[in-house]
Amino acid sequence: MKFKNPLLVVTDMDASKTFYREVLGLRVVMDFGANVTLTGGVCLQTKESWLRFIQAEKDTVSFCGMDAELYFEEDFFDDFTSKLQAMDSIRYVHPVVEHPWGQRVVRFYDPDRHIIEVGENMEMVCRRFLDTGMTAEEVAKRMDVPLKYVGRCLRAGEKHGVK
Repeated sequence: MKFKNPLLVVTDMDASKTFYREVLGLRVVMDFGANVTLTGGVCLQTKESWLRFIQAEKDTVSFCGMDAELYFEEDFFDDFTSKLQAMDSIRYVHPVVEHPWGQRVVRFYDPDRHIIEVGENMEMVCRRFLDTGMTAEEVAKRMDVPLKYVGRCLRAGEKHGVK
């Protein structure tokens, strides 16, 4: 068995496609009208067709359950959060916070109040700490990761032209 895709039920397909394109940069890969697959494997399904599929009544689907999220990582986190702040339509779960391991994240809602989390790419967190003068050992301790992980982040950054 192989997991394929997460699926989100949406009330307005056009609004949802616009949101995921404009806010997160996802593109439509397949569009079957009531069912759309976006880059990254996120699927959207209209509420009406979803109710038919699961053979359920109209009031059985609820939104804003606060029990799940779609998680993304962003290399250029500050640029992304600036973009979000410029969008009046964004409704936040919470503003940018920094976790104890150093990763900065922001959570907000999509048009149907599904939670979206965008976190700073972990390699970039590592790089940010190293750029402040911390040693690899200090970074590993601060991030609560193995020293080998810090080394992998360094090599990945060098591979992509980050010094």
